[in-house]
Amino acid sequence: MRAVVFERFGESAEVREVADPVAAEHGVVVRVEATGLCRSDWHGWQGHDPDITLPHVPGHELAGVVESVGPRVSAWRPGDRVTVPFVCACGTCAACAAGDQQVCEGQTQPGFTHWGSFAQYVALDHADVNLVAIPDDLSYATAASLGCRFATAFRAVVQQGRVAAGEWVAVHGCGGVGLSAVMIAAAAGARVVAVDVSPAALNLARTFGATEVVDATRVPDTAAAVRDVTGGGAHLSLDALGSPVTCVASVNGLRRRGRHVQVGLLPSPDGTTPVPMARAIALELELLGSHGMAAHAYPPMLELVRAGVLRPDLLVTSTIPLDATPAALAAMGTAPGAGVTVIAPWK
Repeated sequence: MRAVVFERFGESAEVREVADPVAAEHGVVVRVEATGLCRSDWHGWQGHDPDITLPHVPGHELAGVVESVGPRVSAWRPGDRVTVPFVCACGTCAACAAGDQQVCEGQTQPGFTHWGSFAQYVALDHADVNLVAIPDDLSYATAASLGCRFATAFRAVVQQGRVAAGEWVAVHGCGGVGLSAVMIAAAAGARVVAVDVSPAALNLARTFGATEVVDATRVPDTAAAVRDVTGGGAHLSLDALGSPVTCVASVNGLRRRGRHVQVGLLPSPDGTTPVPMARAIALELELLGSHGMAAHAYPPMLELVRAGVLRPDLLVTSTIPLDATPAALAAMGTAPGAGVTVIAPWK
C-alpha cells in the first residue's frame, strides 16, 4: 500500500510503498477512505509522543470499510462502513469495565502506538469494543472528522464541561477541535466567545454559532477580553489549542466557580505546564481534562448529526490527496489553517 512515512522526528515525511497491515486476532484491517489531518499528528511528527517508534506512519482520525477481520471478531464483517475513536480500548481493564474506554489502561492509538491512517489501509485493535458503524447517509469525510476532533469536543463540552443553555462558553483556539466545540456549545443553547489569532478561523467561528470573537493579536490580555465580553467571565472555558499561553488564558478568563477543560495537548520537556492555581483556589474553579470519547458514547452524538442539529460536515474545509500530506503536516506548525483538512488516500 501507499503510506506517508517519516524516518526522523521533525524531518520531511514522504509517500512510499510499504507492506499491507495484517489484522490481529481481535482486530480488523480497514480500507481508509478518509482520514483527518490533526494537530496531534503534528505533535507526533515532532517527537512529542513517547509511544512512537521510527519509522512511522501517522494518522488517527479515520473512516472507511472493513477489509479483513481477525478470528476473534464477532460483530464486524468485510464491507462494513466504520469509524473509530482515536483511543482504541482493550475492553478488559478496570477503566473499560467502568465504561471509561477513553482512558483505557491498555489502550492503543493508530498513528501513535502503531502505524496509522495516513495510508490506504490501517490495522485497528479490539474491533468489537472500538468500531462505530457509519450511517449510510454520512460521508466518509464527515465520519473521519468525528474520531478525534468532533467527538473529543462533544465530550469536552457536554460531558466533562456540563454545558447548560444560557451559559457563556469560551473556546481558545479555533482549529478543528475548537470550531467543533463552538458548534456543539451553540447547539446546546450556550453563548460562545471564540478566541484565535486567525481572522479566517474567527469568521468560521461566527458562522458556526459564536456570539462574540476575540482576536488575540489585537488585545493585550485575552483573558481580560473574555471577562469583559461575558460580563465577568465564562462559565465554561476550553483550551482547544494546547499551549501554556492558551491554557493560562482559559483559566484566567473564568468567572467564580467556572470550569476549565483542557483539550489540546500540552507537551513540555518535563511533562508539566504552569497553571494559575491561586486563581483556581480563590474562585473555586474546576480544572478538567478531556481525552476523546468511547465508542459506546457515540450514539447520542450521531443522532444529533443525523437530525442536522450538529453539522460536522461544514467543518471540512479542504480535501487533499496522500501526496500532498507531507507538506500539509509540516505546515501545521506555523500555518495550521482554518477548519478541518481531510486526506483521501486513494486519490
